[in-house]
Amino acid sequence: MNIAPIGKSEDQLLTLLPQMANRHGLITGATGTGKTITLQKIIESFSLLGVPCVVSDIKGDLSGIAQEGGSNAKVTQRFETLGIPADYQSFPVTFWDVWGENGHPVRATVSDMGPLLLSRLLGLNETQSGVLTLAFKVADDENLALLDLKDLRAMIQNVGERAKDLSLSYGNVSTASIGAIQRSLLTLESQGGEHLFGEPMLNIHDLIQTVDGKGVVNLLDATKLMNTPKLYASLLLWILAELFETLPEAGDIKVPKLLFFFDEAHLLFNDAPNVLIEKIEQVVRLIRSKGVGVYFITQHPGDIPESIAAQLGNRVAHALRAFTPKDQKAVRAAAQTMRDNKDLDELTALMELGVGEALVSFLDEKGTPTITQRALIIPPFSQIGPVSPEIRQKLRNDSLVGDTYDQRVDGESAYELLNKRVEAQMVEKAKLEAEKNREKEEKALNKPSARGRESAAEALAKSAARAIGSQLGRTIIRGILGSIFKR
Repeated sequence: MNIAPIGKSEDQLLTLLPQMANRHGLITGATGTGKTITLQKIIESFSLLGVPCVVSDIKGDLSGIAQEGGSNAKVTQRFETLGIPADYQSFPVTFWDVWGENGHPVRATVSDMGPLLLSRLLGLNETQSGVLTLAFKVADDENLALLDLKDLRAMIQNVGERAKDLSLSYGNVSTASIGAIQRSLLTLESQGGEHLFGEPMLNIHDLIQTVDGKGVVNLLDATKLMNTPKLYASLLLWILAELFETLPEAGDIKVPKLLFFFDEAHLLFNDAPNVLIEKIEQVVRLIRSKGVGVYFITQHPGDIPESIAAQLGNRVAHALRAFTPKDQKAVRAAAQTMRDNKDLDELTALMELGVGEALVSFLDEKGTPTITQRALIIPPFSQIGPVSPEIRQKLRNDSLVGDTYDQRVDGESAYELLNKRVEAQMVEKAKLEAEKNREKEEKALNKPSARGRESAAEALAKSAARAIGSQLGRTIIRGILGSIFKR
């Protein structure tokens, strides 16, 4: 079945067309209105089509995808109401976790994360960001790999110590900025940043796998990661950027290569500088040509910058709450973003939708948004709610990538190379110091003293001995060389 049914209105099945799934999408709704169930259903539908997915699991609920459903009476009743067969089944899942506790460790290198994302992660101002970018440039020019946080700390310290020399080639280095960056690095480390940075780095191709014809669902456990929102947002943006840079052009394809879901999407844009938002907009606009669909999940459409929201063609809007004039204005704006249905008051519907109900508008075969329909979301075939820790651990043990990522590797990089450089400089300095001391000692030994002055007889004897030795030496050399040339 080469379709992805997501919901059903009074008279029709609402399908997210696979060939249009890489035109991106948006799932919105207040807390408790059914966003997670809709997300789970979309993931399932595309996994059945052989499409892998990457999704952040904020509360741990989505892990139920790995287990067959069928034990929930309300779900069974919903299938009966919709008149759709309940094909209960499980789906292949790979668990990931920055801390390595609830999944395989997911790591990035400092170099691959880059100065732009790191500046936002560290909360740097424009001047400090410039110094960080300078440090990356120096590291590149001197072939110093920045893999983990100790590499970056060592590099920042080295740049600070060489500030005067580097300023001629790279620009001014502010001592105050060096200190601010180092303090921010210590804060990041205390928040768990040392777990994120290092090797082996995540290979993007390990996210694009199938098992028995089903796309693998890559679940990033974010229950702990959400305590550091900037770390969460930076990791997801880095993965998206890696997909964009790594995957080849795909053109028009019947099904996407991968679907990428950003839950709590507002965290990606809170306090983000314009240059970063521009980069995100660029990636979202261009990555669909790589066969990747990007879906944002958030409580309100207004959480997404307009330049990015304009690119999200497939939309599911659950109920929104409007308790204040500001909320009412926002709901009105949300209703206006969906294609009007003359038989439906979208504004009123958005405020009275029940749990599991939504306004749905997907792209048709020509890429045009369909008329908005009020629909019931089809329940998932897998379990609603988390799996047990025992099942999660078993799935982790059976994973295809566990042997690759579970053990950290600490190779030779900037930290080690800079330490060797310092050690070499210290050895050279010690040699020079020793040479100076030796010369001083020789001068002290050769300097004649009034008490130990040689007698004339002693000097004459030493001179004669030197002459005899020198003459004998010349005779021997002439004999050896003579015999060689004679041959």
